[in-house]
Amino acid sequence: MIYFDNAASTAVHPEVVKEMLPYFDVQYGNPSSIHKFGTKAKKAIKKAREQVAALIGAEPDEILFTSGGTESNNTVLYAHRTRPILHPSNEVKKNHIITSSIEHEAILQPCKKLETVVYDRNGEKPTTKITQLPVDEHGMVNSDDITNFITSTGMSYDGYSTVLVSIMFANNEVGTIQPIKKISEICQEKNIAFHTDAVQAVGKVSINVKELGVDFLSISSHKINGPKGVGALFIRKDRKMGRFFDELPYIRGGGQENGLRSGTENVASIVGFGKACEIAKERLEKNNSHFKKLHSSMLERITKEISHVKLNGHPEKRIFNNLHLTFLGVNGEDLIIKLDEEGIAASTGSACSVHTQKASHVLKAMGFNHEQITGSLRMSFGYLNTLDEVDQTIDILKKVVTELRSVSPYKTKYNF
Repeated sequence: MIYFDNAASTAVHPEVVKEMLPYFDVQYGNPSSIHKFGTKAKKAIKKAREQVAALIGAEPDEILFTSGGTESNNTVLYAHRTRPILHPSNEVKKNHIITSSIEHEAILQPCKKLETVVYDRNGEKPTTKITQLPVDEHGMVNSDDITNFITSTGMSYDGYSTVLVSIMFANNEVGTIQPIKKISEICQEKNIAFHTDAVQAVGKVSINVKELGVDFLSISSHKINGPKGVGALFIRKDRKMGRFFDELPYIRGGGQENGLRSGTENVASIVGFGKACEIAKERLEKNNSHFKKLHSSMLERITKEISHVKLNGHPEKRIFNNLHLTFLGVNGEDLIIKLDEEGIAASTGSACSVHTQKASHVLKAMGFNHEQITGSLRMSFGYLNTLDEVDQTIDILKKVVTELRSVSPYKTKYNF
């Protein structure tokens, strides 16, 4: 079996598994307990927090452990929902959030909800205003569009005050990397909070939150060879003094995570996440070099040996563990099924929605037509993949594409 769906999830690294095991049956104490079992668990969480922070250039006390990228994203968005804000004029203003049209559903779905069901303290039903920025044919946001929707005072339009910009670091479908530092500079100048969903970027590109100037950053463990069900939200220190934290916690109880997320910590998974971050930091350059070799080899052979194929996403400003292609005259889902029968795991795009097969909103936003969207295929690499697997996959891909095109309704159009 060849696994080329690492953007969906990755194998847990053996060293991560080894690190986690004692916390299931030996060091199983509750971190809130004051005996030795508890204090050892607490120290393990502290170490993991330091490991996560080190990967992104943050301070340990800027890391909030969550259940994953989805919770991290939701936490930021719901904290910036509409509620009365008194401006110098004593007028109550409604909140405005800027995002992009190619975000993960963990951003788009909460934003959709925020536009429809948020109430103020007077029982009225104002909506949080959401602006989805367009992208170009490579899936790139134009940073000038952000400037055009906010002003130096944070006032946008129609009585809404811009309080948050949320733009993903690297797209989960096509791999395009956004101009995060430029967007961060714009937000700093306008005094607007900036969040980036970096789930696909962490461990693939060098990230230093201090240099980037972001306020919030989401991470997921299972994308970097850690366990599922755990992630983190980076929260810049001085944001802890702002109104963001007036809205937390959403889960109240024992006061874990500095009172921001109550509930007994998932010690084993947090420990595994920390170890995965440590390994990702150590192997960053080595992994990136490996991904570029796999990407270059696969792209070169496919474009030479299979006709009517197009690379999607930015050709250079991208994460190189991601290779997203359109095969004209082929249905992507049929292609995935055929590849699966041949022992190759790939995808058309996001695997983070439950059993939904719908046209990619990302490709649609990039201006693709129906035929181009349905003919898409994503192959994403991990550290375990080899050049031999690339060659095997291409040989099988050539055969499968030929079979599917022989019965394609576009056969005459492209003279297959």
